[in-house]
Amino acid sequence: MQTSPPWRATLSAHCANLVGIGLARFGYTPLIPALIAAGWFTPAGAVYLGAANLAGYLAGALGARRLAARFGAAVTLRAAMLLTAGSLLACAAPLGFAWFFAWRFLSGCTGAIAMAVAAPSVIAGIPPARRGLAGGAIFTGVGVGIAASGTLVPLLIAWGLVETWLGLGCLALVLTAVAWRGWPVVPPHTGLTVVRGARDGSPPLALRALYLEYALNAVGLVPHMVFLVDFVARGLGQGLHAGSHYWVLFGIGALVGPLAGGYAGDHIGFRAALRLAFVVQAIAVALPLVTTVPLALQLSSVIIGAAVPGIVALTLGRVRELASGDAFTQAAAWRWCTIAFAIGQALAGYGFSFIFARVANGYPVLFGLAALALLAALAIDLAAAFTTPRRATRG
Repeated sequence: MQTSPPWRATLSAHCANLVGIGLARFGYTPLIPALIAAGWFTPAGAVYLGAANLAGYLAGALGARRLAARFGAAVTLRAAMLLTAGSLLACAAPLGFAWFFAWRFLSGCTGAIAMAVAAPSVIAGIPPARRGLAGGAIFTGVGVGIAASGTLVPLLIAWGLVETWLGLGCLALVLTAVAWRGWPVVPPHTGLTVVRGARDGSPPLALRALYLEYALNAVGLVPHMVFLVDFVARGLGQGLHAGSHYWVLFGIGALVGPLAGGYAGDHIGFRAALRLAFVVQAIAVALPLVTTVPLALQLSSVIIGAAVPGIVALTLGRVRELASGDAFTQAAAWRWCTIAFAIGQALAGYGFSFIFARVANGYPVLFGLAALALLAALAIDLAAAFTTPRRATRG
């Protein structure tokens, strides 16, 4: 395997997550009010396009490892980043809902490829003592992308929507060029293999419960991921600049989420940390139902922003606890977790968009359902503990 210096490979993976998730998915959220105000789409159409990206993520999550195994991780990631940049540039042309739907769906696919392939392809070449730091640096790319979109979109939107999309696309191209030569070159059919199932039949109950919990956690995150800026800008009547302010806070939270999740798991165990995360997220999601004073919205934005990448670190740590010492089971379980999260996102994206389109001032309904989903995840984890042997739940 041809290797790059660890810092160079880590930078490439950071850029992949920044482009594929931070810009392509989360860069759309602060644009929703402007797209509606400019008459490009109706409110319902704009949020359905946000859901299209989540549906594409599901498709990408299902096929990412097979693509990497067939073509090699470096080729797959370069193509994914180029296609992501192309999708952003294509959205500069206001050619209707179907045109945007296709490109938003494609950017969801390529974002899933970046998330599923970039970190594993790089971490294998990082010295073990530095893998934790490298993993944190890679996933902070999501937060950097969110914060960047929250800062850039209000500046670019003053020039126009076309210029905003072109600006985001050109930034993605620059980051693709930065990452281009940093990937470890793993020959096809090696390295990232396709895991087809557990070696000894069905996974234990605690793992199956974790898949459902992770999917429900994805449901709980969708209102903030898709509707937060529009809720502030149009729902509260505070305008795009105020909405973007909360989006930057969301991104700042995403910067610290992976490190905070890993720290909590190391100190109290990933089972306890995951349960605590469900409770804290449920409170943060429900906070706008109680009060919309700036401090409450700021706390809600930062906490849920931190949860977006932070829950990844916590769930991965929990998988390692439940499948301790069995690399095969860990790989299979993580693949199913990724698919479960993608399914939860996609279903919630379309379900919440349907509600938003048909319920006047539907924001409270969305935040309430999201909080219930997170509490349901907690209940499932507690119930699974009563029916799982104690040794299977320990790290």
